[in-house]
Amino acid sequence: MLHRAFFFSHKEDIAIIRKPLPQEFLQVKELFLHYLITEKRFAENTVKAYNGDIDLFFSFLLQHMRRIQSLTQINDKTVHKFLKQCRNRQLSHRSNARRISALKRFFSYLHTQNLITNNPVSGISSPKSGLSLPKGLSIEQIDRLLSPPGMSSPLIQRNYTMLQLLYSTGMRVSELVTLPLTGINLSSCFIRVTGKGDKERLVPFGIPARDALSSYLDSSRPLIMKGRRSNTLFVSNRGKGMTRLRFWQIIKEAARAAGIRKNISPHSLRHSFATHLLTHGADLRSVQMMLGHSDITTTQIYTHVDKGRLKSIHQKFHPRG
Repeated sequence: MLHRAFFFSHKEDIAIIRKPLPQEFLQVKELFLHYLITEKRFAENTVKAYNGDIDLFFSFLLQHMRRIQSLTQINDKTVHKFLKQCRNRQLSHRSNARRISALKRFFSYLHTQNLITNNPVSGISSPKSGLSLPKGLSIEQIDRLLSPPGMSSPLIQRNYTMLQLLYSTGMRVSELVTLPLTGINLSSCFIRVTGKGDKERLVPFGIPARDALSSYLDSSRPLIMKGRRSNTLFVSNRGKGMTRLRFWQIIKEAARAAGIRKNISPHSLRHSFATHLLTHGADLRSVQMMLGHSDITTTQIYTHVDKGRLKSIHQKFHPRG
């Protein structure tokens, strides 16, 4: 069995530890989480989020539905009451959509395992949360952010190389900080990225990123490592892999140094990567593959960003523009 403490991700989940739950509830939840990890190969953060959502549902049952002592007693009315409480607490549409998704997967798993006869969530649809437009950087801002720093050191060179590679490939920050040395091919300018669900993909990178990587590997990384060994490409001054939090700090420091006042994150470079590719004529399917999106509708959000360019094209080429 999995250790239950591993999955907690919300403060509100802590309350559930202090209240007695029917043992059946805890056992099937652990089986479900184990299924997500071992068979569905969900990312750790996704499993933590699902665990928090299910615990929140269980907490609701303890507080408001005390007569329910078995999973077979849960029906669609129970779930609707839970979702109504979530709405009353003014939780976002996105959060509620994820909670419904978690419950759908949970009860679908119970149904396929013959642990329940009726799925109480089968008739419930997810709310339309809408797609928020990604916030990226202009090409001019990217040029400022990626300009070689005036002063240099092994750590500054490492930071600059990470920024170059992130914009050149559109990787997620979690993929960047865990990238192994063996994932880089400088001669072909490709990296092998392990993304969500342990899915691998090959992503090309450009000449500026290749030159920065070559310089980092030849001079800066050996000075940082000081004879130590690590299979991680980007290492901290302790010779170990970097955390996502540390890279968040690095990109914010780099933005301030470049005079960029807007609040940016590692995802801003991922957004910029996709937007700039599509703006310059890349096809949606290729961008989807490079980003590692399993569903092309996730990639389509970037087609809505550059409305100004679409308007100028319309005015230029339409006979009555």
